[in-house]
Amino acid sequence: MSSEFDLIARYFTRPAPAGLLGVGDDCALFPVPAGMHIATSTDLLIEGRHFFPDVDPRALGHKSLAVNLSDLAAMGARPVGCVLGLALPQANEPWLAAFAQGFHALADMHGCPLIGGDTTRSPHDLAISVTIFGAVAADRALRRDAAQVGDEIWVSGTLGAADVAYRLLDGHLPADATLLAATRRALEWPEPRVALGQGLLGVAHAAIDISDGLLQDLGHILSASRVGAQLHYDAMPVAPALHGMPPAALTQAVLGGGDVYELCFTAAADQHDQVLSAAARAGAAVTRVGHITQTPGVVVLGADGQPLSALPRGFDHFPVS
Repeated sequence: MSSEFDLIARYFTRPAPAGLLGVGDDCALFPVPAGMHIATSTDLLIEGRHFFPDVDPRALGHKSLAVNLSDLAAMGARPVGCVLGLALPQANEPWLAAFAQGFHALADMHGCPLIGGDTTRSPHDLAISVTIFGAVAADRALRRDAAQVGDEIWVSGTLGAADVAYRLLDGHLPADATLLAATRRALEWPEPRVALGQGLLGVAHAAIDISDGLLQDLGHILSASRVGAQLHYDAMPVAPALHGMPPAALTQAVLGGGDVYELCFTAAADQHDQVLSAAARAGAAVTRVGHITQTPGVVVLGADGQPLSALPRGFDHFPVS
């Protein structure tokens, strides 16, 4: 049977890039590029809360890092490295090998090496914690508090598929194998918009990644910037697999569904073409879905031009009834 240190050496120790001290010492060391600030973020994933026990471990390794890379993308930061904490109920080496494969593949894709972490035994369920570090010019980072009245509101990618997959798997939607097959990848293999975030530096004003639902996450921008928003429901980039769903379930998925890890951002109207150019260079589709207003709050207009009522709420670990 392998020891804790054998497991770390076998699955999570890799040569650190030049200039970095990685796995194998008490702390990782990495330089701060001149004129840059360090951007850092932490996400905690708990079995039964953030992922199902039977998830493909490669997908879980991918997603564990993807959700953190998405936070860097929302700031326009370039990845530098990350640390990983694992609380394991048992040392299942085939599972660890697949998890590490998914994690390292995404790390290599984005130049974000694993440079440290911790492994321990959990008495019950699996828990995963990733802390990520990035670099961004101090005066250019995308922030939530920078939206301006008149800005166009944009969303990358499509909305709703991850929420529908989650609800199918947890039984909140009637079983539908065809719909699950068409949406499950969006839930388990999100693609963080790192290149798009960096491409929006100097173009966009404010940005956030959509982890808890479009309306809730956009609301964080509005609150920090002290502005409001008007959105057009018919402009929303709905995932193609969701067409034909009951209207109420579709609205919930598109406006309230989390686990999207796309970017919502604002930019001045005269930057419209620059936004499209930045998206094209990043290989990302973007859709204009509304604009920033002076009046606080969010209004979502339907096809008839009238505000939708009873807008869905986003995800909250501790909802207030």
